[in-house]
Amino acid sequence: MISPSNRVFAIELIQEANQNGARLTKACEELNISVRTYERWVAEYGVKVDQRPLVERPVPKNKLSEAEREEILTVVNQEAYADLPPTQIVPKLADKGIYLASESTYYRVLREEKMQHHRGR
Repeated sequence: MISPSNRVFAIELIQEANQNGARLTKACEELNISVRTYERWVAEYGVKVDQRPLVERPVPKNKLSEAEREEILTVVNQEAYADLPPTQIVPKLADKGIYLASESTYYRVLREEKMQHHRGR
C-alpha cells in the first residue's frame, strides 16, 4: 500500500508531467502504476484515501470457535500429551477415534497462545 502522502506526491508528479505535455500513460508508467490506478486515486474533490484497511472483513465460516480452541488447549495441557508435539498428539487422538483439528491448526493455536515450546516435564 502506498501511504496517502506518497499517493498525493505521485498524483502531483503525474499531473505536472501531464500539464507539461507528457501523455498520462507515459507519466504513470514512470511511477510503475496503471492509468486506471491513477484514475481511482483521483477524486472530484482530491486524492481518495485507500479504503481497504477500513473495510470490515467477514469472519471465515471455518474459523474455530472459542470452545474448540479451549478444547485443543485442554488436550495439549493434559499430562498424557503435555510433552508431545501436535504431530504425535493428533495421531494418538485419531487412534482413539477423536478428531479435534489438523496438526497445523494445533500448531497455529499453540503459536497464538505462545505455547509453541516444550510444555512437558
